[in-house]
Order: sequence, then C-alpha cells, then structure tokens
Amino acid sequence: MELWPALSLGWLNGWLLLAGFYMVFGVLLLVYPREVVARLYAFPRLSGRRMAVWMAGRAFNLGCLALIVLTPLKLSQGVFVVGSAAFALGFAVMMVALHDYRTTPLGQPVTKGLYRLSRNPQWLGLAVMFLGTCIAIGSWAAVILLLVMVGFYHLRLLGEEDALLQQYGEAYREYMRRVPRYFVFF
Repeated sequence: MELWPALSLGWLNGWLLLAGFYMVFGVLLLVYPREVVARLYAFPRLSGRRMAVWMAGRAFNLGCLALIVLTPLKLSQGVFVVGSAAFALGFAVMMVALHDYRTTPLGQPVTKGLYRLSRNPQWLGLAVMFLGTCIAIGSWAAVILLLVMVGFYHLRLLGEEDALLQQYGEAYREYMRRVPRYFVFF
C-alpha cells in the first residue's frame, strides 16, 4: 500500500471491480418490479443542513471514485488478493440485502434476512466493496477518502432513519431497538 498511487488510465484499473458490480446491479434494476426500484430510490427530503452534508459526502465519493478509476490494480501484490476478497464479501452482502429488499411486501419495513443483523446491509455491503477496491489498488489516499465518505453517509442514514420512523412509527422504533444500525455491535 502507498499513500498516493501512480495514476493512469487503463483496462486493469480499480474501476474494473466496481464495473462488474454496477453491471449486475443495473440488470437487477431492469428485472425488479418498478415499485421495488421506486422504493429503492425513494430518498427522504433533506433539510438544508443535511443536504449540505450529503453534498460534501458526494464530493469525497467522487474523489475516491476518481482515484479508483485512475489507479491500476496491484495484481502481483498481496493487497490485490485481500482487496478482492473484501470486494467479494461486500458484493455478496449487497446481493443478499437486495434480495431481502425485493421480497419484502411494499408498505412494510424491510426486517428479514440480513436486515435482522443490520438496519443498513446495502450500505454496509457497498462500503465493504469500495474498501476492497481501495485495498486492491493499494492506495491509502483512496482508503482515507472512503472513510471520510462513510462518515458523511452515516449522517445521511440518520436522516433516512428519521424518515422511516415517521413512515412506520412504533414498529420501526422497536426494530431499531432490536437491530444495530450497521452490524452486530455498531
């Protein structure tokens, strides 16, 4: 791992891992019922302060993504194996979470499958995929940008939980008491 990697456009850059995920995700969005996709993208309205936080998080997201796109994978180094394993774990979490989301009846909060272990398994899976990609390119700068981005996304999730409390009331509050926000002890 190095702080700042040598940047170059190439076919074997970090974007390759994320492109595989986004292709699968795109196909799922095409085959999922429209109502499920609409619910997946039904973000709550954000106040001015929360919108500013969200936009700041997006800036770090774009910075991290730019490093991933412009940095070659470290194919001959151990970080590639470790990063690829983390990416695969995040990918699996994301796919299972999307399945749980899809199979939950509309109008009900998603509380089954991985959602029994975490209130946000999709975000968790996505963060682990990005972390794996940052490791696979061997860039501490990308990892740092990702960690800052995750902090901003955490603030975004707090707003989403407020909206879910308003939508589902006491049932969601009870779910929040039973299930950690991220995983097991977080």
